[in-house]
Order: sequence, then structure tokens, then C-alpha cells
Amino acid sequence: MTVPPSPGPAPEAPESRPELELDLVFPASTPAPQAPAARKSLRANTLIVMAGTLGSRLSGIVRQQIMNLFGNTLLDAFLVAVRIPNLLRELLAEGALVNSFIPVYKTLDETGRRQLASAFSGVLIAVNLLLMAVGILAAPFIVDLLLAGSPNVDRALAVYMTQLVMPFLMLISLSSVAMGLLNADEHFRESSFAPVAFNLASIAVLLLLPDTATWLAFGWLAGGVAQLLVQLPALRRFGLLPTPALVRHPALGRVLRQMAPFTLTAGARQILNIYVTRLLSNGQLFQAGTQGGYSNAETLFTMVNGLFVVSPALALFPRFSQYAAEKNWPEFRALTVQALRTTTFLAAPMSALLVALAPYAISIVNLRPNFDVPRFQAGTGILTGWALALVPWAVVTILLRTFYARERTREAVTVSAVGFVLEVGLYQVLVPRFGLLGFGLSTTLSGLVIAGILALLYRRALGFPGRAVLGHLARVVPLAAAAGVVAWLISRFMPAPGFIVPGVLGLTVAGGVGLVVYLAGALALRLPEVAGVLRRLRR
Repeated sequence: MTVPPSPGPAPEAPESRPELELDLVFPASTPAPQAPAARKSLRANTLIVMAGTLGSRLSGIVRQQIMNLFGNTLLDAFLVAVRIPNLLRELLAEGALVNSFIPVYKTLDETGRRQLASAFSGVLIAVNLLLMAVGILAAPFIVDLLLAGSPNVDRALAVYMTQLVMPFLMLISLSSVAMGLLNADEHFRESSFAPVAFNLASIAVLLLLPDTATWLAFGWLAGGVAQLLVQLPALRRFGLLPTPALVRHPALGRVLRQMAPFTLTAGARQILNIYVTRLLSNGQLFQAGTQGGYSNAETLFTMVNGLFVVSPALALFPRFSQYAAEKNWPEFRALTVQALRTTTFLAAPMSALLVALAPYAISIVNLRPNFDVPRFQAGTGILTGWALALVPWAVVTILLRTFYARERTREAVTVSAVGFVLEVGLYQVLVPRFGLLGFGLSTTLSGLVIAGILALLYRRALGFPGRAVLGHLARVVPLAAAAGVVAWLISRFMPAPGFIVPGVLGLTVAGGVGLVVYLAGALALRLPEVAGVLRRLRR
């Protein structure tokens, strides 16, 4: 499974070293890191990224709803086709760029930053042009790698659509360069809302002519163009717009060295994704429509994971990088603990509620009562298992950022690669036994292993207070489980799930009551995180 990966200016502090405003994301009862006045408010940065992520995920659900109106033949072939540029985008762009470019970029002066941006963007464009040409020419061979021997997907249609969507790789790479430059200087607004532009452009194209393979692929490309264009005005306004050039720069080697191990790990993850795609396309194991069910589950999971885990991590990464560049390890450790507490506090109830209400969650992407039953069942089974992985992967997401910020990339990517190899092995054992639920169980177990190893390595280097974090988890996880049980019991009295009307009703009523139970329990336990949230709601 792909666990994401994958953002003006915020208000500045008025004094030389004020206490950062973290009462929403980080509780006031824990010490807030101190920072110079030039740095942006972490609270503002995090809220901007979370708002952009929420807009992206909500508009992504609308796009997914429209795509679910397609038949299984067209939709399954399209999902296999877009898998190919998506396999490469993390290798070249999103994850590798953000995690390797920002730490190096932050160490340079203004002139050095401009020169590095030009050199890096020039290299990235050249590599993308080469890969795009190879992808178009080798599409039949690549599709054969993704499909099982007896596929439940139309191969010829998948090849045709693969050739159409390959230019998306260039578009998303350039968009990621823009995102990296803006995020490095803590300008999050335009880059956070760029994915919203992608979804809106795709939706507009799909509504114009939503029943052909060509138009479906073109909608994806139109979204990529929109995602890039909305970031260009901000780059110009802040003087960050690079002029791509194939020139050498002393820091370019550092970036590429940082990218190399990350790319190897991302490559291991993409091998895992290829394996998953082949499993899903196996007509002897799964029915047609399983690719669509997987996509529906992925859309909903990434919405929750992106909003409550990835958004805070993205907003905090430049600050982690700054503390690491200054070698300010006390503040670095304090920020790590606060980030872990906050993300797990948010992820735990979402995990429990998704497990309890997965059929209702999947229902919201079905606009018609006569929904595709195999696709619905596949999405429900996969989402139920993935929901269990939210908390361990929240820990992994934060800890990985702390390694990348310290430029300890080799350790992080080695552990990640081991985890992906383990996950493939778990798929082979658990998927035949548990079916679609086995995907999520495998991801959960591998996430626990990766989180444990990263915590041990962090402790060895900086002295990580694992007892405090485990004590926090010992309170929020059982509390979240109780909320999930309450939500499941209430859902027994709700209309049967299947399409959007009962889906929204079940999530609103059963999920709302479950969330109230969680927050009430958190107040009773005097967890500082919930007090911070309530303070913000009262303002």
C-alpha cells in the first residue's frame, strides 16, 4: 500500500524569541519551542496545510464519485495506467524532493538558493523528458509487469491510456519543485491548495465528456497543468521562480546524494505497489472492479491520513530542518515529542471510527443506489484493514521527517526498505488467508516494525523519551477503541450502507457520537491536546 507520501506567508512573530503559538496543534501545557522572529507560526503553518489538505481530499472525493460512475472496464484500465506515472513521481519528485532538497536549501544564502533551484530544476526536467519518452514507447511492456497472467483488466485499453497519461510525470515533477521552494521558506498557502486545483480541473473535464478513455486521461493531464500554474504567481511574488538550467552547483551533489538513498527506498515501495497491482488484477483471486474498490479505499484513507498526519508533518519539516541546521537538539527533541503526541491523538479516533464504519465511508463515493457490489465490497475490506495502520504510520511519518531533517537519510531509507520487504512477505501470507483485509493487516504490522526500529535509532542518537510517548498511546488507543465500539453499535440501527445517502447519515450520526465519546474521555483523562482544541473552538 502507498502510505503517504506526498503546499502568502504566515504571520511572523512580533518579538525576538516569543513562545510559538501552538495551542491548537500542540498543547499549551507542554513547552513550545522557541524561535527567532523571522520564523512563521507553526500553528498558522499547520492550519494552512491542513486546510489545503482538507480541500484537496474533499474535492478528491467528488472526483472519485464521478469516476465511480464509469464501468469497471474503463475505470480499472485507467487506474492501472495512472499507476505508472505515479510510481515514478515519488522517485523523482514529491517525496525525494521535499525530503532531500529542503535540508540542503536551508543551509545556503539567498544567492546560493537561487542557483541551486535553477540547477536542480534543470536536471529534473531533463530526466523527466527521458523517462516520459521511454514510458510512452515501452507502455505495453510496463503494463504487462503490472497485470497478472489471467487479468481482470483490459490490457489493450490500459496500454492506450498509459501512453496518454505519461506527460503527467513532467507536470507533477515541476509542481513538486514549486512546492519544495515555497515550503522551504514556509510559504504554504499556494502549494497546499494546488491539489485542489488539480481536482477541480479534472472534475470540470470529466463533466464535459465523462464516458471515454481519451477524455478520462485528458482530465488527469488538465489537473496536472492546473496544479502547476496556481503556484507560479507565489513563486514570482516571493522571488523564488527558478530559471531551469543544466549547470553545475556545489550543493547539487548534496541534494542528489540525499535523493539517492531515498529513491532506492521509494523504488522498494514501488516494487511493493507493483506487487499489489498484480494481486488486484489477478482474475483467479478477485473480481473485476477490485482496482476501483482499492482506489476508493485509498482516496478515503489518504484523506484522513493526509489531514491528520501528513499535514502536520509537512508543516513541521522546515522547522525540524532549521533546528537540525542550528544543532539545537533540545528544541528538536521537544518538537518531536509534541508532534508524535498530536498526530497520534488525532489519528487514533480516526482509525477506530474507520474500522467501525468502513462500509458507510465507502458509500459516500457511490452517487447511485444501483452501485457496483464487487467494487463496494472490495473497498470496504481494504479500508477496514488500512484503518488499523493509521496510528503506527503516524509515528513512522513523524520519525522519518526527523531523520531527513538531520540528513541521516541512509538510516531512514534502510529501515523503510526492510519494512517494505517485510510487507511483501506479509502479503504472501495474509492475503490468501484473509483476502482483502490482508492488505491492511500487512501494512499495519510492517508499520509497527518500522516505527519501533526508527524509535530505537532516534533514542541512540538523541535520547528519545519513549516512555512518555508510550504512556500517551496507552491512554489514547483504548479510548479510541471504546469510541469505535460505540460508533459500531449505533450503526446497527442505521440504514444499510451502499450509496451516498445512508453513507453520510451513518458517518454523521454514528461517527459523531463516537467522536464525542472520544473527546469526553480525553477531557476526563485531562489530555492537554483536547484542551488546546477546545480553546481554539471557543475563540
